[in-house]
Amino acid sequence: MSVLASVRLIQEAAEAPGPTLSLDGLSVGPLVRTLVVVAIGVPLLYLVAKWTRRWVSQHMNLQAGLVAGKLVFYLGVTILVISTLREMGFSLAPLLGAAGVLGIALGFASQTSVSNVISGLFLIAERPFVVDDLIDVGGVLGRVMSIDTISVQLRTFDNRMVRIPNETLVKSQVINITRFPIRRVDVQVRVSLREDAARVRHILLEIADKNPLSLMEPKPIVVFERFGEYSMDFLLGVWTVQGNYLAIKNSIQEGIKERFEAEGIEIPVPRRTLDFGRETARLEAELLEEERRGSGEEAG
Repeated sequence: MSVLASVRLIQEAAEAPGPTLSLDGLSVGPLVRTLVVVAIGVPLLYLVAKWTRRWVSQHMNLQAGLVAGKLVFYLGVTILVISTLREMGFSLAPLLGAAGVLGIALGFASQTSVSNVISGLFLIAERPFVVDDLIDVGGVLGRVMSIDTISVQLRTFDNRMVRIPNETLVKSQVINITRFPIRRVDVQVRVSLREDAARVRHILLEIADKNPLSLMEPKPIVVFERFGEYSMDFLLGVWTVQGNYLAIKNSIQEGIKERFEAEGIEIPVPRRTLDFGRETARLEAELLEEERRGSGEEAG
C-alpha cells in the first residue's frame, strides 16, 4: 500500500461520524456544551460587570460606574441566554418573532419605566448631582445613596429612604446643597428701632470675624434689609466649609445673643393691643383709679 493510500484511509477514518451518546433521546454533546457555557459564562459575566463598574467609577464617577456595570450585566445575560438556547437546539426565529410582539405589548404597558430610563440617561449626561451629594427635591432633603436606571434613592436626616423616579427629577427643581466646597450661612437679625444701625452692623461683623469657623475670604457681609413693623431687620451672611454649616449656624446665633445682652442691644418682641370695646374702657378706668389711689397713699 502506498503512502498516499494510507493518508487517504486516515482522512476517511477521521471524517467518519463516530458513535453519539444519547440520554432519553437527548444528545449528550449539546447538553454538555450548554452546561459548560453556563458554568463559565455566569462567573465571567459577574467579573466583567464588576470590573466595568470599577473602571468607569475610577475614570468618570461612581454614578456612571453603577449604570455601566448594570448595562454590561444585562447585555451579558441576554447573550448568555441566546447562546444557551442555540446549544440546546432551539430555533431563534420563532422566539424572536414572539419577542417582538411581546416587546410591543410591554412597550405600551411600561411607558413610564421607559421614560424613567431615558431620564436616567439625561441625568448621567448632565450630572446635576452624584452619589453622596445632599439634594433637595420638592421639599424632600436627603443624601444620594444610589443612582439607578429607573430611580434615585435618598437617605433623609431622620434615616428614611426615599425613592424618586428619574422622570420626576428631570421635571422638578433640584437643589444641590453640597455641590460646591463652601457655603454661606444666612442669619436673620432683628433689633429695636431705637438702636443705632451702624453700631449694630459693626457688632455683627465683629461676631463673624471672631468665629473660628468663619472664612476670611469671602468676607462676611451684613445687609440692612428693611424697617419692620417694630424692628430693623438685618441679614448676616457668613461663609464656611460644607462640613461646618450646622456648627457655625449654632455658634453664630449663640454669639449674637450673648453679645447683644452684653452691649444692651434690644431684640424686640412683637406686641399686640386687644380692644374689647366698652370692657376695655372700663378696664382702663379701673387701672387709672388704682394708680390715683396709690399716688394718694404715697403722698399721705
